[in-house]
Amino acid sequence: MSSSNSGKAFDVKIFKRLMKYAKLYRSYFLVASISAILLTIFAVVRPILLKEIIDHYLADKDKVGLLNYVLLMLVFLLSGVITRFIFIYTANKLGFSIIKDMRMQLYKHMLNFKMSYFDTSSVGQLVTRAVTDIERIASFFGQGLFMIISDLLTMLAIIVVMFWMNWSLALITLAVLPLIIYATKLFQLAMKKSFTEIRKQAANLNGFVQERVTGMNIVQLFNREKIEYDNFEEINGKHKTAWVKTVLYYSIFFPIAEILTSIAIGLTVWYGGLQIIAEGSETGVGDIITFIMMSEMLFRPLRQIADKFNTLQMGIVAGERVFEILDTEEYIDAKGAVEMESFKGDISFSDVHFSYIKNEEVLKGISFDVKSGETVAIVGATGAGKSTIINLINRFYEINSGEIKIDDQNIKTYTLPTLRKNVAVVLQDVFLFSDTILKNIILDKNVSLQEVEKASKEIGIHDFIMTLPKGYNYNVKERGVMLSSGQRQLIAFLRAYISKPSVLILDEATSSIDSYSEQLIQDATDKITQNQTSIIIAHRLTTIQKADKIIVMDKGLIVEQGTHQELLDQSGYYSNLYEMQFKKQAS
Repeated sequence: MSSSNSGKAFDVKIFKRLMKYAKLYRSYFLVASISAILLTIFAVVRPILLKEIIDHYLADKDKVGLLNYVLLMLVFLLSGVITRFIFIYTANKLGFSIIKDMRMQLYKHMLNFKMSYFDTSSVGQLVTRAVTDIERIASFFGQGLFMIISDLLTMLAIIVVMFWMNWSLALITLAVLPLIIYATKLFQLAMKKSFTEIRKQAANLNGFVQERVTGMNIVQLFNREKIEYDNFEEINGKHKTAWVKTVLYYSIFFPIAEILTSIAIGLTVWYGGLQIIAEGSETGVGDIITFIMMSEMLFRPLRQIADKFNTLQMGIVAGERVFEILDTEEYIDAKGAVEMESFKGDISFSDVHFSYIKNEEVLKGISFDVKSGETVAIVGATGAGKSTIINLINRFYEINSGEIKIDDQNIKTYTLPTLRKNVAVVLQDVFLFSDTILKNIILDKNVSLQEVEKASKEIGIHDFIMTLPKGYNYNVKERGVMLSSGQRQLIAFLRAYISKPSVLILDEATSSIDSYSEQLIQDATDKITQNQTSIIIAHRLTTIQKADKIIVMDKGLIVEQGTHQELLDQSGYYSNLYEMQFKKQAS
């Protein structure tokens, strides 16, 4: 997730990639560009009109001509105001239209990542990329790029007019320009590094806060408030330091730019005054006042360009970080083309090897078969590899070697939507969105409330849902915090049942579940696994006894297979596990 810092003041490659997104909005781009040109014309005309007023109509005391020129200046001023409104509105609309497209592309891109990508990536940093960094890209267009183009056009036009009016006075006025440009260049290079550091520290800060807020119960349970506060203080301090460094650069650059601008105006007044005093000179008071006005118009945008260029750089840095994710190829190989409305339900694992971390195998060549309609229970100690099997059937992860088949076809030959539509999973750690129970059950499928209620009654949880305020319209809040773990699992059971899967996979953990919820879960399990191909990571003796086959795992290997009674008769691993764990349930 790190972002490289090229050290360049302006990264042309990133700039070109950002500009490609503007192709869809050529009309906005064109209007903003024309507006920038018109603003340049209106800006340059005003000082020329002022010179004419001072040198001719004031000197000649021509009231009619003075009024006409003042009204003409007013027309150009109002035209400039209207054009600036169109310019700012269009440029910003272009920026926000582009980031809407980029955010949609980024979100779609992340939706298709492997689970392993999210295992090793900070959620807070991903949120920063999708929200804060993309907002910076909007500023890149609205407050950076077009503003700089407008200012550069204005500066170029003013320089041309200066030389047209009085080339020697123009040379004196522009004498300090190389110094300002050099100072601006140094400022931009320093700010590029600073803004890269700011984005890095902001991502770290967001990631830290997101993790601690999510795990606040652990923080408080283990009395870590003081420790986490100190950690936050350190990270927050680094974030502040990064920003203070940019403030330091601003504090150095702008006073220097102001001094150089004042020197330029002083030189203009001095040299222009000498020309007026000299006999036969064509330089007038109007020239000096106009040059002072144009000096302000020239150097003020130059100072602002430094600031706007920083906005541009922040957009470039943000774009670099967003493109880092867009360039990440962490996809499941989705070349399968077979589409099926439903599966028969036969499942086969053949010599499957898998590791989350390279060279650290979790599954070490397991093989087993599940026939259509069978219920297979998987038991074993923690870390044996039971949950990994769940992740592999749905292709959340890719196996290292071996083969997994459903209905005698490698699961890679199916399209991912076909596979995941027909394989429903109920995990021990149930995730619910901040929405109603109904929305969490149907997940925007075309299923009516009546169908949900019917299914709920079939698996015996309708009465439980109706005890909640507003029933199926009860909002469970973020991650389902308004429900107990047992209640969340019941909702997950109904969610799986309503999807009418061909294969059902359950992690039926009962830790922290009250006896009433456990009975409901047991009844729901019996109902939804009836005549249904099911794989259950079993924690209850009743589930194990009802299973058609039990697979016993230890350290990534299948050590025993058979029915409950067959395995007990073998007096092996399962028998010992039964004595230590399941016999207590039986008693």
